[in-house]
Amino acid sequence: MVNLLEVLRQEIAPAEGCTEPIAVAYAVSLAAELVEEEVTAIELHLSGNIIKNAMGVGIPGTGQTGLPIAAALGAVVRRSHRKLEILSGLTPEELAKAEDILKRKLIKVELKDTPEKLYIEATVRSSSHTATVIVAKEHTNVVSVAKDGKRLEPKVDKADCEDPHTLADEVYSVSLEDIYAFIQTTDFEDLRFLLEGANMNKAISEEGLRGEYGLQVGRKMSQQSAVNLFGGDVANRIIAATAAASDARMDGSAMPVMTTAGSGNQGIACTMPVIALAELLGKDEETLARAMALSNLITIHVKHYIGRLSPLCGSGIAGGVGAGSGIVYLMGGSLDQIKHSIQNTIASTSGMICDGAKPTCALKISTATNAAIQSATLAMNNISPSLNDGVIFEQVEDTIRNMETLVQEGLAATDQAILNIMLSKGSSS
Repeated sequence: MVNLLEVLRQEIAPAEGCTEPIAVAYAVSLAAELVEEEVTAIELHLSGNIIKNAMGVGIPGTGQTGLPIAAALGAVVRRSHRKLEILSGLTPEELAKAEDILKRKLIKVELKDTPEKLYIEATVRSSSHTATVIVAKEHTNVVSVAKDGKRLEPKVDKADCEDPHTLADEVYSVSLEDIYAFIQTTDFEDLRFLLEGANMNKAISEEGLRGEYGLQVGRKMSQQSAVNLFGGDVANRIIAATAAASDARMDGSAMPVMTTAGSGNQGIACTMPVIALAELLGKDEETLARAMALSNLITIHVKHYIGRLSPLCGSGIAGGVGAGSGIVYLMGGSLDQIKHSIQNTIASTSGMICDGAKPTCALKISTATNAAIQSATLAMNNISPSLNDGVIFEQVEDTIRNMETLVQEGLAATDQAILNIMLSKGSSS
């Protein structure tokens, strides 16, 4: 039997800032720690998906966007043990040093020709030494470390002893029935840690509702004004709360979020609708924890077929599917109704592309949250698509697996086309 509790603990982790540029900062920091001396050059060879997801996103504590400042900060802060929270506690002095690296034009970024969707190769040079660190497949999965041409063993801490790839096949062959049984029968105390993520994501949602972050999707939806067509009903309050968290995160808020399957926006998309609805319905902590376990595990399950980094929007599709499932659970729905919700959400959002991490992610997340609420409402009325409808199959697991076929066969060239469009902005301006 797959240990789904271990899956939750592996796939849910705090991060400060968008995971792709922060992973670059992490890799650079590891290399900079090896050279020890003052950095004279930083060379990055990155997969297209890393570049796509790092170009337009705000970097916490800097007021800046994109890869260069993230890489420069990694070279300065040198606290790789913090992993995806590496920029936590950034000081003005550290930011000034990073900006000096940018002014001196020490950073070079190149596209790496690699089949890996998530690939970061960071080379840091000093006057005496050169170090290279390669991170692949997962945001903190160090696969190669070298100093002055000599291979070194990557540092492994206790939390890294379980290789997520060794249990992947077992994890993703698990059925929805197994997931549902797990969240129903697992001791509440074993799931209580999920409430830390609830508090974390709720806090950044509230920050997004207060501040003028990004496109202010959540904030403007929640404000009563003559130009706001959204009311204050339950659905719109849930959508606004979810979008606001992404608004703040994508615009560089220094507040941490709890990520799911390697993405903060996925964590927001699959948990904030559940958190907001549980609060509106007055549900207790145990019910919330079980609903979050369900929404997270189903998001992780769907995300496996879409891919860690993908031409499809993981927050919109996987996160939306997870959110809809959690909503049905909070409303007292059955396993069959959860399956209906999954079918409905995939039918609604399956064509949503990923064009990088940036402020408009909040728009996609608000769309997906609306789809999740709509799908859950239909599911509670026992309505779902039939096998005659598009990519929907009779068995929900077959529908989920169709997302893998869509990515691998139907959208094989989509990532490159999106990246070409994004990179063309620089040449046409």
